[in-house]
Amino acid sequence: MQQQAKQVIAITSVVILMGVLLAQPIKGLVNENKEAASSAAGPQVTLESVSQRAKEGLNPSIIQEITAIEAELQQAADADKRSLLRQLATKWDDVNKPAPIGFIYEELAGLDGQFDDWLKAGDAYREAYANLQDTLVAGALNEYAIHAYERALELDSANLDAKAGLGSAYVTGTANPMAGITLLREVVNVDPTHIGANKSLGLFSMQSRQFDLAIDRFNTVVSQQPDAESYFYLATSYENIGLNREAIAAFEKSRDLAADPTLTQFINRKIDELSK
Repeated sequence: MQQQAKQVIAITSVVILMGVLLAQPIKGLVNENKEAASSAAGPQVTLESVSQRAKEGLNPSIIQEITAIEAELQQAADADKRSLLRQLATKWDDVNKPAPIGFIYEELAGLDGQFDDWLKAGDAYREAYANLQDTLVAGALNEYAIHAYERALELDSANLDAKAGLGSAYVTGTANPMAGITLLREVVNVDPTHIGANKSLGLFSMQSRQFDLAIDRFNTVVSQQPDAESYFYLATSYENIGLNREAIAAFEKSRDLAADPTLTQFINRKIDELSK
């Protein structure tokens, strides 16, 4: 149920942003994020600031639980911090708020220097900035993601997940997206079925309007890990090259996996349009 809720949130954001995504060239998207990142001072985007924003709209009892753990952390000795930080990360994960999770895992990584914590920090930061419309915050989180992935790769230079994450962060948040594409291609050269790298390359192909390449990438993803978001991207790619029957089938998969009434209405309208 929790995973389904996360899919609904993710796919709803995709529906909102898809038109904007396809209307802008890659260079425009990258420059906008790069400018935001370079102007974002570290103190402006902190665990405290993103936590305050993440609490907005949450159930009061959940806010109280999170605030109680935060208060304990203020007084905790280092020996107790690890357990409290992981409890806090779990609480934020339960309500699908990745931005605070990134900071929490980075703090854990600072305590123990563990590869897994740096990787989790990078993944959380990247998930947080992916659909943010606040470019200032998104740019800063992208910079944090790059730092976390680089630290992870210092500990395990051959890890494909960290390399794919770093490549994706370069593509979406720096002035040199081709450096990221190079990393992502290195990953799929080693593992052609790598889900993260294929999804990122698929998104880049969509943004550059290479929809045939995007279709190949997202078919690789959904053949291993079907999810509403990837099927939506696949359907949109089919639609853009006029393969309406295939687009309808993929839209139906996206709708069924997300099981969200708002998305259902949107996709049903798309299917009606494509069926004419």
